[in-house]
Order: sequence, then structure tokens, then C-alpha cells
Amino acid sequence: MPIPGYDPDDLDDALEAVVDADELEDALTDDQWEAYQHDDAALVDVLDEAEIERLLDQRSESIE
Repeated sequence: MPIPGYDPDDLDDALEAVVDADELEDALTDDQWEAYQHDDAALVDVLDEAEIERLLDQRSESIE
């Protein structure tokens, strides 16, 4: 679902820049991962807000 004022592709690019593929694969179900890998779904389509925040928080903690 598009968020007013945000381009889903930009959000996906930002998430991909801070979260590596292994973290994404672990966070997604097999069906979600397949859809994402085949460009059938964007990360903002398969991840809910809480999961996005968890991934970003986890990543920022590992950087510190």
C-alpha cells in the first residue's frame, strides 16, 4: 500500500541499503521471500511497520 508522500521504490532502496539479504530472508516467510526475489512484491508490501522498525533497530544496534 503506497504511503502518501513516499515512493515505495525509494523505501525499498533505503531498507535494502541498511539491511542485508540474510536479515531479510530471515524476516520473511518463504512465500514472501519468493515474491520479493521475483519482483512480485516490494519490501513495503511484505513487511509490516513493526518488522521494518525491528530490522532497522537491529541494524543500528549492530553498527554501534
